[in-house]
Amino acid sequence: MNYPKRIDLHMHTAVSDGTDTPAEIIEKVKQAGVELFSVTDHDAIKGGAIIKSLLKAGDPAFITGIEFSCKDSEGQYHILGYNYDENHKAINDVVNRGHGYRVSKLKKRLDYLKKEFGFSFSETDEKSLFALDNPGKPHVANMMVKYGFAPDRQTAIQKYINGFHSKSEYVRPEEAIKGILDSGGIPVLAHPVYGRGDDIILGEDLEKRVKKLISFGLLGVEAFYSGFTDKMIKETLALAEKYDLFVTAGSDYHGKNKMIPIGDTNLLGTGEIPDGLAKFINKISK
Repeated sequence: MNYPKRIDLHMHTAVSDGTDTPAEIIEKVKQAGVELFSVTDHDAIKGGAIIKSLLKAGDPAFITGIEFSCKDSEGQYHILGYNYDENHKAINDVVNRGHGYRVSKLKKRLDYLKKEFGFSFSETDEKSLFALDNPGKPHVANMMVKYGFAPDRQTAIQKYINGFHSKSEYVRPEEAIKGILDSGGIPVLAHPVYGRGDDIILGEDLEKRVKKLISFGLLGVEAFYSGFTDKMIKETLALAEKYDLFVTAGSDYHGKNKMIPIGDTNLLGTGEIPDGLAKFINKISK
């Protein structure tokens, strides 16, 4: 089989916290020479559906994708889902649940900013936030910059927004994995070595984390990722081989919201396609 030479299976559009429209993503993917791609908006499948409707003959190969932001008593997890049926009730139920949690957290976050710092926005601007498919920190931060409450998005998040803590509800990892599986998709752990905040998880702790998710039905790990060191890649690949997991590669491109280019997956220059990645491509090509 002739495998694609450049792959990027982790990127975000303006449907979540990226800055590019789905149409713009398609053009940038082509410019970057990516031959196989997926859009993995946070807790949303709308962007992928739009891209599918826009693709033309000769465009790069595309598979449906999503990234669920999950949490339980032991930590945070980002669960990617690939090649699911976007019309299936199972995936849509989890998407709707995640969206509801995000809207609830947005309201609490806005109340916090008003109470602690006196920051308030117009009714029109607040409505625009609540109308988003995937309201999150970057959207609130951009509005703070617009009103002059902070000089830039990073300051808004670090100095003000991150001060908000609550027992907000999250999609649990087992719920995300089940929703992906039931809709015919492939659940994959995004950037496995990254935990909460700046935490790096390696060695026995990483294996324990992966084994726990395998017990829920996890089928793959994102072993190639922008920012990963050789050690991170090797440990993740070793776990994929040990537990017979699929392997994926993604940049986590967010447009102007992150300084990461499309296609920056750390996969280039590694030689042959790793077995786990070849197995993943064979699976989605059937």
